[in-house]
Amino acid sequence: MSAEEWRDLPIQRWEAGRLQPSMDSLALEEPLELLVRRNGVTDAVSITMRSPGDDAALAVGFLHGEGVVRQRSHVVDIEIDPGKVTVGLSDACSFDIDQLKRHFYATSSCGVCGRASIEAITANEPPEIDNDVPQVSSDMLASLAAQLKSVQETFEKTGGLHAAALFHSDGSLRLACEDVGRHNAVDKVVGHLFLDAELPASSSILLLSGRLAFELVQKAAMAGIPVVAGIGAASSLAVELARQRGMTLVGFLSEQRFNVYSGAWRLSG
Repeated sequence: MSAEEWRDLPIQRWEAGRLQPSMDSLALEEPLELLVRRNGVTDAVSITMRSPGDDAALAVGFLHGEGVVRQRSHVVDIEIDPGKVTVGLSDACSFDIDQLKRHFYATSSCGVCGRASIEAITANEPPEIDNDVPQVSSDMLASLAAQLKSVQETFEKTGGLHAAALFHSDGSLRLACEDVGRHNAVDKVVGHLFLDAELPASSSILLLSGRLAFELVQKAAMAGIPVVAGIGAASSLAVELARQRGMTLVGFLSEQRFNVYSGAWRLSG
């Protein structure tokens, strides 16, 4: 996140039967343009609304999820300007820029199309996920809900952000990111792992503060993350993808209970 994560604004609050002046803390939301540069040619890929900060991680996390960059050496440099980030790519990156643009605007405006989307994941060659790794304690997994809440500092202040947190298989926190966009929060986590050359994250647990949508599970699959949990519900397509990829998918996570939609063999207790 940026140094300025929220802004206090004067508002009118209705309480006890009447309106009265008050102040409220609002999460910042600003546009970010993503560009890629390869062989001396720079192309604009997308404009996304995001919480300022972690822009480099957001950019490379998005590109990794789209199969554009696969290893750390594919990113030569990253230039960050106000409201814009340009990712310099090596000659080893091979992709159709027009197809990448079309896919971004299709998923942003109208969602993705079921079967075709799952087939597209396979076409992007996500890493294989080991069915035996990691083995996770159910009690430990349930405890992560409270851990996630404790690191949602800006959400606590504003109530306006999604969060994604990556845990090691023993329940220790690796990193957490917040953003006004749930997809952005996941891209930031994956982007940090990519920049640190820690992908695939084959022994990790990804915990999301909201529901488990297909696109979020897709990003986890591309990062090789075997266990994905969420505080909210899972969608049918997210479950289908998780089962196809051999991922453990857990919804309605709380300290008292949770639902296991796929991959229960990784859980003990």
